[in-house]
Amino acid sequence: MDAVYGRPVAVISSEGVDFGGALAYGRKAGGALRRMTFHERARALKALGAFLMERKEAYYALSALTGATRRDSWVDIEGGIGTLFSYASAARRELPDERFWPDGRLERLGREGTFVGRHLLVPREGVAVQINAFNFPVWGMLEKFAPAFIGGMPSLVKPAPQTAYLTERVVRDIVASGLIPEGTLQLVTGEPGSLLDHVEEQDVVAFTGSAATAAKLRVHPAIVGRSVPFNAEADSLNASVLGLSVKPEDPEFALFVREVAREMTGKAGQKCTAIRRALVPSHLVEAVTEGLRRELSKVTLGDPARDDVRMGALVSVEQRERVRETLEKLQQEARVVISGEATLLGGDREKGAFLDPTVLLCETPLTAKGPHELEAFGPVATLLPYDSLEDAIHLTKLGRGSLAGSIVSRDRAEATELVLGMASSHGRLLVLNRDNAKENTGHGSPLPQLNHGGPGRAGGGSELGGLSAVRHHMNRVAVQADPTTLTSITREFVPGAEVTEDVVHPFRKSFDEIQVGDSLLTHRRTVTEADIVNFAGLTGDHFYAHVDEIGAREGIFGKRVAHGYFLISAAAGQFVSPAPGPVLANYGLENLRFIEPVGIGDTIRTRLTCKRKIRKDLRPGETRPTGVVEWRSEITNQDGVLVATYDILTLVERARDEFDPPAEDSSVQA
Repeated sequence: MDAVYGRPVAVISSEGVDFGGALAYGRKAGGALRRMTFHERARALKALGAFLMERKEAYYALSALTGATRRDSWVDIEGGIGTLFSYASAARRELPDERFWPDGRLERLGREGTFVGRHLLVPREGVAVQINAFNFPVWGMLEKFAPAFIGGMPSLVKPAPQTAYLTERVVRDIVASGLIPEGTLQLVTGEPGSLLDHVEEQDVVAFTGSAATAAKLRVHPAIVGRSVPFNAEADSLNASVLGLSVKPEDPEFALFVREVAREMTGKAGQKCTAIRRALVPSHLVEAVTEGLRRELSKVTLGDPARDDVRMGALVSVEQRERVRETLEKLQQEARVVISGEATLLGGDREKGAFLDPTVLLCETPLTAKGPHELEAFGPVATLLPYDSLEDAIHLTKLGRGSLAGSIVSRDRAEATELVLGMASSHGRLLVLNRDNAKENTGHGSPLPQLNHGGPGRAGGGSELGGLSAVRHHMNRVAVQADPTTLTSITREFVPGAEVTEDVVHPFRKSFDEIQVGDSLLTHRRTVTEADIVNFAGLTGDHFYAHVDEIGAREGIFGKRVAHGYFLISAAAGQFVSPAPGPVLANYGLENLRFIEPVGIGDTIRTRLTCKRKIRKDLRPGETRPTGVVEWRSEITNQDGVLVATYDILTLVERARDEFDPPAEDSSVQA
């Protein structure tokens, strides 16, 4: 039924579905996805995001039937599609154009350097089973699908039945797009039946929903018996703390009131990150109550398809009744201070799932249990007075683990104490004040770049958080080998591996011609006192270790030494090919370490070796295809001792390929 008028929208069922067959098909179809590189998956995900964005108005129309306003739906629909773009961008920017992901640093396992180890991440050869809640039928699916797809795992999505019709419409468009391999995404809208009975060791299960359901699924015999990774993101009694230092006339006071009201009414309070407990200094309870009363009086209730409606309905009449039952239980330890029945602007009070915003006050929060244990998953919040920061921290922890918390204060010492006190029981914390009010995304808004999850009641899981979510879908394996073999496997140069030296200078080769392991050993250069003095004069760096004979003799080196940055500059003079060519620019320098001092009379030379290559997509307006070549630079002295090492990134011209836009239309993004 739709949530506004109670009219039929769709009929769903999973009758006749072969769950075991669906999972087996996904595992087999996933082979095509695993054969794609990270960058190929990222391009497909980006194209899919653009495809869905063109069809967003159809999703908005359906979303209104779930009770969501246009603003609520924006978070769900365009926020979900935006997650596809975010993961596509992060994968192209931070991951190799390979089917595997070298993880962490190289480990030297033998004294002579002939035995080394490295961790690799490779896709799990199973299906990512994704069970989602009713409140975000688009974002809830896409925020799980995106990292699974980038990680090389197909998804089987099971949305909540109340809003499954919106999820189904998006999935239907994804399948019709033809932009992802067949079998990459499957959908089951009805009851899950025996689905979890068929999960195997290579599968993963991700769940969003109630803490009670998460606890049951976590101990499912197939999940426990086959050690299937299980990630839970559950409801939580999130708290927002108004700092003791805040005065009613401060901007922070108004920010707190607006944020609580916004979290109560956004999605009609049906957000797992919404503010359920508002912690207020005891002397400000009355002022905050009046502020909330004024703010909530502005909220218009009714048909979310209307422009003059700010809050729609709950997702179903059944959900509204559950919220009412919880409200009754909460009133055993708290009293209602703000309520009422607003005039509906469209919609049906009887058949629709409308509920007016309600604020309670618990005057004994340190001894009460209900506000810290019972969640009314709707437009409901409870005010909890406190007298000290220690009490405030304790009250937040009584929720036994939260997805999100917020602190509204401009007092940095106060904010620091609250953050460090609350950190162990929260997945994400927002410090809100006048300085970030304009740009902040709000207490209840998960972002693709940051962790979404929390300890304890919140499920103990973790989603999003940038590429960390991709790792959930990959197996980490330690590979031990000799340097040359490991270089061959990882396509990333390992120190000590065999190198290839050519009569052609490596800077004279294009991105396509240069190969990992191509190397140049430069001529030698003896460092003189004039070099040191001139460099000091040029840069203004007259540090005593370089220019003060007596001071240097008494320092840690016992003599004057060359500037570290002189060594880098001298090395560049040794390996750079000066004429115009494929190398267009120095792109950066990383991992610089100065290992041994170089004194007057020491002789240096440099070995430059291609470490890895990274293809760059053409951006709008660019006409010259390029890639980044990462070079390992090793500077040694006359005894062959390593004195400095670092990685240089160069921008190198490459040939056009199938992923580039046509040359005559360089404004089109690859």
